[in-house]
Amino acid sequence: MGKKLLIHNDKVAGIETLEVYRAHGGYASVEKALKTMTPDQVTDEVKKSGLRGRGGAGFPTGMKWSFLAKPEGVPRYLVCNADESEPGTFKDRYLMEVIPHALIEGMITSSYALGAKTSYIYIRGEYFYVARIVEKALAECYAAGLLGQNILGTDFSHDCYVQVGGGAYICGEETALLESLEGKRGNPRIKPPFPAVAGLWGCPTVVNNVETIAAVCPIVMMGGEEYAKIGIGKSTGTKLISASGHINKPGVYEIELGIPVEEFIYSEEYCGGIRNGKKMKAVVAGGSSVPILPTELILKTAKGEPRLMTYESLADGGFATGTMLGSGGFIVMDEDTSIVKNLFTFTRFYHHESCGQCSPCREGTGWMEKILKKFLNGTANESDVELLWDIQSKIEGKTICPLGEAAAWPVAAAIRHFKHEFLEIAKSKKFVDVSHYDRLNLIRR
Repeated sequence: MGKKLLIHNDKVAGIETLEVYRAHGGYASVEKALKTMTPDQVTDEVKKSGLRGRGGAGFPTGMKWSFLAKPEGVPRYLVCNADESEPGTFKDRYLMEVIPHALIEGMITSSYALGAKTSYIYIRGEYFYVARIVEKALAECYAAGLLGQNILGTDFSHDCYVQVGGGAYICGEETALLESLEGKRGNPRIKPPFPAVAGLWGCPTVVNNVETIAAVCPIVMMGGEEYAKIGIGKSTGTKLISASGHINKPGVYEIELGIPVEEFIYSEEYCGGIRNGKKMKAVVAGGSSVPILPTELILKTAKGEPRLMTYESLADGGFATGTMLGSGGFIVMDEDTSIVKNLFTFTRFYHHESCGQCSPCREGTGWMEKILKKFLNGTANESDVELLWDIQSKIEGKTICPLGEAAAWPVAAAIRHFKHEFLEIAKSKKFVDVSHYDRLNLIRR
């Protein structure tokens, strides 16, 4: 069984309360950091650990922290991106819902390292019940002296607040999140300047994912070098994976980075194989925005090597034969899955969630949805496959934020690996009724 650092105590009764959490070693990293380490020493341990952002981009966390500007007399902020809205991703929700103090402990420790006296947890609008859980945990911390003035008798003071979003996927992009946090429409900003220089209210700001912040606690306790021994190469530590789709055991799993994809899908410790004895057809490995891969490419690289659960192995071969680990939203599809139908639901989502600021994304997602709808209502022609490819190719790299690319990549991968399905549907002119599960049609009628 693999090592667990984040959800090892998720089955403990009452672990969401401060009393039980502290009884199981909770807030030890706060005590160690505040009483025995300097802020720079905490940052150094995070650098040594090789921890990479767990929200999707995989950027080295310690390096991101080191970019934080520290001008005299200007406040710094830590913002937790808990706007988890990527289809297929729910690991942050699980962590906040079951072990909220793991996040808060990480917020305090990370804020100490960054010299931030104030932090914010920006929670997805649909997670209103999770926000209540986190707010209750924060209240416990204030009552126990873990937040507020002179934490644990030290000279470090810190306040942490919860802000609930308005239900917009675009606010998962860090600058759109900051705009929303400031009370504005959540449109992504042009970068530079980056948040580390001019973020929340124009002040230096670090924006990190829920899992990333929680991972700082075990790093402080065990040391960065020990943490780096877990995993393989530049994919160090453990990773939370949201597993869903046609598997026997959907749920949130904590894995040591580096295990084979085949082991994750088929072992009883994790997904337990494909349900109903079906064969696997395809996998989306990192949430709906990453390229889909057919069975032969998700289990082995184009070189014939076993595909591993790492940033590097999943990306091996580029988008021609690879994908991305992304947010760890693992969606497994069996042999009966319609790739075109699945792609339509993804594209419809991105069209609905586009902020409309950039023309390639605003118009491109809309046209891709319309064309895919033609395949499902039996009116598509073979030329529509080429038109779909042409539209997606004109989105990537031409938008302020990655949402346009998130919509284009799945379309490109589906055509690249499953073009025959598009052509078969175009030839058969078969009607596929999607209105019965298309909740967005209720908005658009």
